[in-house]
Amino acid sequence: MKLRLKFLNKDRQTKLFALIVTIIFNIKKYFYNCKVINYPKKSNCLFAMWHSRQCGVYGIPEREKLHCLISRSKDGDIIAKAAESLGIKTVRGSQRKGGTQASLEILDVLKAGNNVAITIDGPLGPKEVVKKGIVEIAKISGVPIVPLAWNNPTKGFIKLKTWDEFRFPLFCIKSCLLCGNPIYVDKDASDDDIEKIRKQIEDDLKMLHSEVNKNFYEYFNNSK
Repeated sequence: MKLRLKFLNKDRQTKLFALIVTIIFNIKKYFYNCKVINYPKKSNCLFAMWHSRQCGVYGIPEREKLHCLISRSKDGDIIAKAAESLGIKTVRGSQRKGGTQASLEILDVLKAGNNVAITIDGPLGPKEVVKKGIVEIAKISGVPIVPLAWNNPTKGFIKLKTWDEFRFPLFCIKSCLLCGNPIYVDKDASDDDIEKIRKQIEDDLKMLHSEVNKNFYEYFNNSK
């Protein structure tokens, strides 16, 4: 996101935007209603979502078990501060900065029985192209990947002019979080297998987003 105020230095801008986002979400928690469909309950998992829909972590159940991978950028600082204020733990790093350390930390988090959410086309894209890192982590850990689609079709679910077309629930208080079927990666998976699974996650996410957009009101009104 390229939201900048010229009269403030970068550190103060980061703190200001983090405070604004934190206030918005802490107010919304009293009104926000997210219907979760097909949530996996048998084991911990790696949640895979598009970078544009990362606010969807707000609706994931079992928040005490949830950790989110967030980049070490200034924009990542904003998201991390907001997430932590809501009780969501963070792992900081990306392929460009701190990737190895972040991967080791994620493996420890998964080994402890917790869940990890990863924006699999972030932090800089290309948009909606899955990077193979999540597949490699699933291969080592034995933990399944669960694709997540999060949406609200109303105008209150605003789209920002960023590389990923970031979505933010500014006015809307209702949303749906649709979970795909778990995807397991064999510990002996070859490079070709990893590429096939990477593409499967990509296809599943596109299908899930199409489905939740088409059936939003049915999901929201009929789910428990």
